Amino acid sequence: MNSIVQYFKDIINGAGSLLKGMRVTNRYFFSPGKIVTQKYPDNRKDLVMFERFKGEVIMPHNEKNEHRCTGCGICEISCPNGTIEIISRTITTEDGKKKRIIDKHIYRLGMCTFCALCVKSCPFNALAFSQDFEHAVFNRAKLIKVLNRPGSQLMKGVE
Repeated sequence: MNSIVQYFKDIINGAGSLLKGMRVTNRYFFSPGKIVTQKYPDNRKDLVMFERFKGEVIMPHNEKNEHRCTGCGICEISCPNGTIEIISRTITTEDGKKKRIIDKHIYRLGMCTFCALCVKSCPFNALAFSQDFEHAVFNRAKLIKVLNRPGSQLMKGVE
């Protein structure tokens, strides 16, 4: 007898949960001001992703073609699957100090899991996420990107 009562209680709870879900659906359906669905790809030109969206990793440069990456390698170490590779070299400055500069900051987009460990672990805030989300290509070699621009150098004051 007890199992029959539990059976009907489960049916009533299931119907209540269904009605609760339908109430949320109907609220969005009948209120025209709350647009949830984007009309992609029709709105491709004016589509803005959310602020917390994780697109591909980029290295922001300023107007003088300077970046904040010192080549410390923390992002490379923290990446769980080897998406990032930093090729750096050491130079001697005019005052006799040795300084590491990056030759290439290689990012393999096809291997990236978008876990954000590289961006969060960078002590100089040299990496960020872009708003770009269209990455379909026929050649996987196009998914390997060099993040530092040609001729770019380290910002003054970042050491």
